[in-house]
Amino acid sequence: MIALLAGSALGAARLAAETPAEIRISAKKFEFHPNRVTVKAGQPVMLVLTSEDRIHGFKMPDLGVRTDIVPGQETRVALLPTKPGSFTFFCDVFCGGGHEDMDGTLIVAA
Repeated sequence: MIALLAGSALGAARLAAETPAEIRISAKKFEFHPNRVTVKAGQPVMLVLTSEDRIHGFKMPDLGVRTDIVPGQETRVALLPTKPGSFTFFCDVFCGGGHEDMDGTLIVAA
């Protein structure tokens, strides 16, 4: 009985360790919120992107990410950041004056 419970606890711990943490980022004209996100290297994350007003882009060239964010939908992006550092993300769908300032930073901690 004890071995069965220990095995179940170990399995649950392993599943929790492999389940990506969800990080929600919303986009609206000229900003991402939050615009600074910190994650740990080697731990999977799921970015859950939403738009409050119009179609925006989400591009993080250093990690090979590019997607559209459509109002009324969640856009999910799985990441497994492996190297520590700071990585810029930005909107690559023109949304008017101020668009050039629509960016953020993903910080991958060791």
